[in-house]
Amino acid sequence: MKKKKKKRKVKTNRLHVYTPFGKSVIKDSLAYKGSFYLFVICKVLSVFITYYLWRAIFSSSDNSELGGFNQVEILTYVFMSFVCSNMVYISMTTKIGENVVDGSIAINLIKPISYKSKLFAESIGEMIYKFIVPSVFVWIGLEVYKYVILDEFSLSGIRIALFLLSSMLSFIIYFLFEFCFGMIAFYSTYVWGMEIIKNSVLSFLTGQIIPLTFFPDFAQKLFNYLPFSSMNYVPVMIYLGKISSSELIFSIERQILWILILELISIALWRRVVKRISILGG
Repeated sequence: MKKKKKKRKVKTNRLHVYTPFGKSVIKDSLAYKGSFYLFVICKVLSVFITYYLWRAIFSSSDNSELGGFNQVEILTYVFMSFVCSNMVYISMTTKIGENVVDGSIAINLIKPISYKSKLFAESIGEMIYKFIVPSVFVWIGLEVYKYVILDEFSLSGIRIALFLLSSMLSFIIYFLFEFCFGMIAFYSTYVWGMEIIKNSVLSFLTGQIIPLTFFPDFAQKLFNYLPFSSMNYVPVMIYLGKISSSELIFSIERQILWILILELISIALWRRVVKRISILGG
């Protein structure tokens, strides 16, 4: 008798398999005009509110510099921090939680694709959308304002390239951190509250609201050993030219190191939670 060969579904990691997931996120984001315009208005208003808060702080101070920043530098920091964080920060914890609660996580697991790679492709789509709308326009507007109104322009192609490289590494770090944090959804059916707390804490730890130079020296040294400064603060400081050549190499190496560490942690956590999946719906 001929032995029947059992066909096994092999998960694939080919790029073309996951490209549609990223494209679908971009299309969904552009599907509703009302939501699109509201998203842009809210994002732009938030960065201007932060800038005018810093402007008021400088106006009430007798010093021309605060925390190593003058007014032009803090202007650049606020807007470029917005550009970087808007690209890097992706909402994944809630998505994983929804997949677990409605049972669609089971469907994703039996498909011949990697669930993690699928999320990564969707995150890239979200990042591209948020970079185009409205980050790139804010970035261009900032440099035009500095050149025309403030008569300042000190950018170089190398600095822009290093900023983009560091931002991409920041994006990967944040994705892996979000993926690890999202594993909480397998132990708790309600992650929205923890998501809010996490975002609030990260806005400080990553330097999104306050540059890390404003923190005490011991806190700054501590941040050097944590991944949070690599998510936003490092790329923006590279853009400002406030990181020396030797520190720049160390900062990039630290970002790469945290990618490797978080990747190993994410693999270990994923293997653990898959064994105890409890589908609550679907």
